Amino acid sequence: MPTEIQYHTLDVFTDRTFGGNPLAVFPAADRLSDDEMQAIALEMNLSETVFVVTPTDPRCTHRVQIFTPRTELPFAGHPTVGTACLLASLGQVALADHRGRVVFEEGVGPVAVEISAPPGGPLYAELTAACVPERGQEVPESETLASVLSLDLHDIGTNGWEPDAYSSGVPFVFVPVRDRGALARVRVNRSAWSEHLEDAWASKLYVFTLDPEREGSDVRARMFAPGIGIDEDPATGGAAAAFAGYLADRVGPPTGGTGPRRWVIEQGFEMGRPSLLHAEASFEGGRLAATRVGGSAVRVCDGVLRLPADAGETH
Repeated sequence: MPTEIQYHTLDVFTDRTFGGNPLAVFPAADRLSDDEMQAIALEMNLSETVFVVTPTDPRCTHRVQIFTPRTELPFAGHPTVGTACLLASLGQVALADHRGRVVFEEGVGPVAVEISAPPGGPLYAELTAACVPERGQEVPESETLASVLSLDLHDIGTNGWEPDAYSSGVPFVFVPVRDRGALARVRVNRSAWSEHLEDAWASKLYVFTLDPEREGSDVRARMFAPGIGIDEDPATGGAAAAFAGYLADRVGPPTGGTGPRRWVIEQGFEMGRPSLLHAEASFEGGRLAATRVGGSAVRVCDGVLRLPADAGETH
């Protein structure tokens, strides 16, 4: 007989249904094998699907396993934010004065998440990345990246900034482009991507401009990760955590050397899934000490998946 397991979907980094980045969460997944989780993630066919299991680290309240349709990730932002909001909405997180906290065990280590549940408003969660962003290896030349993105060379670069690579657990190539028009024209040339980036330290492309659409926003971005089955992602919190490191290296600490720098990032607009991500770089004594990413999430669906007894054997 099939096994039934409950799941929920949310739209993350948005305050309304049909915006943001869709996410599926299985909040009681201890019975599932890794192979079954991967098969379910492929079935759900979203950017990521989360499975909540019993933690092995005593510092953590939950362990989360995050899968794309093709692979498991050590860390991702929209699954972390969305899962925290879901657990709070299910009453599985204690809230005092409409605030709560969870610590997720992820592949990068413990990830602390602060949750806010304002009366009458959407749930909001802010994660602190488990590690300070690491600057990676050299990235391809701008001419090569222009070819990969189907852009002209003069489209690459803005504000004197050049492409670079950073990671907060998952590496990304950050590519500045001159305006929203150039960003809208991006089309990943899969052949050029395979030749120049598929085997690189950072193969995922986060393309951005300092020419946002909305008042109050600072950045407009798109993210492409063909190597893990994501042609384009509506909102990428793990990239935003690393991007805060990219930005911090370019704008430096606030006056006095201690305190936060904050940015609002638009993403997913070109896909019809508008998302808003809040990124922060926190400095202490002139040095980057932590990066944080926050956003709202709304619960969309509640359902039951019927899992065949032999699912783990067939994938």
